[in-house]
Amino acid sequence: MSKSKPMYLHRSADGAEPRMKRGYDKKFRSTAAYRASLPDMMEAAHDAIQGANVPIQQVGIHNFKLPLKYRTKSRETLTLETSVTGTVSLEAELKGINMSRIMRTFYDHKDEVTTGEWMGKVLKNYLRNIASKDARLKISFSYPMLRESLRSGLSGYQFYNVAFEGVMTHTGAYRRFIHFDFIYSSACPCSAELSEHARDLRGAYTVPHSQRSKARVTVEEAPGKKIWIEDIHAHCLRALQTETQVMVKREDEQAFAELNGASLKFVEDAARLLYKEFDADERIVDFRIACSHLESLHSHDAVSVICKGVKGGFKADFMEFGSLIC
Repeated sequence: MSKSKPMYLHRSADGAEPRMKRGYDKKFRSTAAYRASLPDMMEAAHDAIQGANVPIQQVGIHNFKLPLKYRTKSRETLTLETSVTGTVSLEAELKGINMSRIMRTFYDHKDEVTTGEWMGKVLKNYLRNIASKDARLKISFSYPMLRESLRSGLSGYQFYNVAFEGVMTHTGAYRRFIHFDFIYSSACPCSAELSEHARDLRGAYTVPHSQRSKARVTVEEAPGKKIWIEDIHAHCLRALQTETQVMVKREDEQAFAELNGASLKFVEDAARLLYKEFDADERIVDFRIACSHLESLHSHDAVSVICKGVKGGFKADFMEFGSLIC
């Protein structure tokens, strides 16, 4: 029988001890002197940088989770699970950033209410902590709003995908954005006309096609102005009318059918209706709106993108329509 080969981390078949000892010392406590002795990649020589000697525009963390506080328009405070993306710029001569400093900056402010001003303060702090020039922050969460049914008086919670975003440049300029997803029903005007034609001329019973649809609205708040999530929702509801329902009885389902009949719309109509609403709000300096109607007639979706048209502002360059599945 051949002798077992020695193992590095595990006991071999013949009982020989591993070459490397493994174990965790629960009693060990680090001291200030010990921590000072730890190697730091931030102090590595310039030749430790791999690849091209170029700056990186964004580097940081994504999907770091925190319970953060949000204030509703009615001044109620909600604590919601939040996904955080935080990035900074990195100069060519630096190998990397200390990622944990971004996280620690959030924990310094975790008990405060999340606002545009709060985001600006966090950005300034982690720019200072990381010694970077530019910083970006996006926090995403699901925002509950109690919605009443159309006729029965029932109510239930609708949840909206919302994100706050802040961008701070090396000049100190600060811009803040709100992203808001609104899900609605879109009944096709062409299908409705053809259905009525078939009924009128041939007595044929038909069902015009409609589909669940989504609009993603991104607005930039004007400096010194405040727009609430509830305000953005109200703009979307006034523009499109046919928000999907939460709690329904038969009278609500009938009402929803009537509402869709009164608010027929192509994806082009949806974009223009939303434009009209958001363009009239002086608290909003710029916006971009992407709509997707998840066709029940076709095997593909109908999409549209529109923006306010501000010089140097948003462009209609949205192509992530797959993220508008609902």
